[in-house]
Amino acid sequence: MAAAAAKTAATRPTAKPQPRAPVMTVPKPAGPAVADTPRESLAEKEGMKRFLDELAAEAKAAPKPSLAQRSLAMARDMSRQQARVDAEGSAMLERRPNTPPPEPFSLDLYLDGLLKRLNRSAAFVRNDPRSTGLRTASVQFRINPDGSLKSFTVRNAGDQQEEIAFIKSVVERAVPFAAFPPDLYQAARSLGVTICIHPGLGGSGGFGFTRTGEGHAC
Repeated sequence: MAAAAAKTAATRPTAKPQPRAPVMTVPKPAGPAVADTPRESLAEKEGMKRFLDELAAEAKAAPKPSLAQRSLAMARDMSRQQARVDAEGSAMLERRPNTPPPEPFSLDLYLDGLLKRLNRSAAFVRNDPRSTGLRTASVQFRINPDGSLKSFTVRNAGDQQEEIAFIKSVVERAVPFAAFPPDLYQAARSLGVTICIHPGLGGSGGFGFTRTGEGHAC
């Protein structure tokens, strides 16, 4: 009996061990993953704040307009005023094509020097005040870049023939004028200057060439 049981047990198939399902292990992070997002947001905010603070500091440290910059702004205003004077014909540039306009300060200084030379020349030319007419007149002379006289034109004679002859003599004695400064030389082929003859304006202060104020035409 025992032998039969042992035989039966020997004939039973031995149950094979079932393989275990693989287990995948993932190492835990050093800290919770959700903690990275707040740290990055805070860093971005701090970086943006530093950037804005730097911009504000640069704006405060920006230098105020220098004397040259203020002078340039004044020059632009003078340029607009000079354009109105040019439109009236008192100082007319024959411009070279495709060139920048001269500096207003440069033209202003040149005209002042020109008037001083005319007034010095007038001291050596005889003028009889009794021959002064009653009506306004005007003449224009034009100067080449080298300071030589290009033309002398009577724009409106009125009854001022004697005064016109006097002014022409003064201009002819004054030439050559100074050569154009570099920026004026580059910008213009010639410079036309109009002289207005206003009866009765020179009696109190004596004779003298002066520049008319804004809005005064012949």
